Amino acid sequence: MATVVNSARKIPASALVIVLVSVIVLVGAVTYLNRPVPPVADDGGASAEAKAYLPNLQLSDVNMTAAENLMKQQVVEVLGHIANHGPRKLALVEVYCLFYGVDGKELYRERIAIVRGLGPQETRSFRLPFDSLPEGWNQALPRLAIAKISFAA
Repeated sequence: MATVVNSARKIPASALVIVLVSVIVLVGAVTYLNRPVPPVADDGGASAEAKAYLPNLQLSDVNMTAAENLMKQQVVEVLGHIANHGPRKLALVEVYCLFYGVDGKELYRERIAIVRGLGPQETRSFRLPFDSLPEGWNQALPRLAIAKISFAA
């Protein structure tokens, strides 16, 4: 008479837990990556009114400095003056600061408020600090482009 040998192997409980957790993490990652991405709020650029007012704004004495902060990071500052030669009071002016690589291609872009509450015929200094510029930028003064002009009520 032949004896039946039970050849079923037991899987350790810790291995089952690791596999179960891995499957849960994988399903969560796939679900997260396939979620619908909300559209980025874009104000559509400058309004026609703002574009018409643009010749009344003047940037001058724009220069760049670099220093090291307390955390040993390089901080680049763009300094200068903005003048409102027009008849309207401005609530806010924002600019795009465009940094380029050594190959001439745009490497980094940041939109930042340059001034708040600028009256007619008023000139004000500005300071734009940057502490997270990517490696490989050409160390030149960034291009400044007016992104938004909000008029005071």
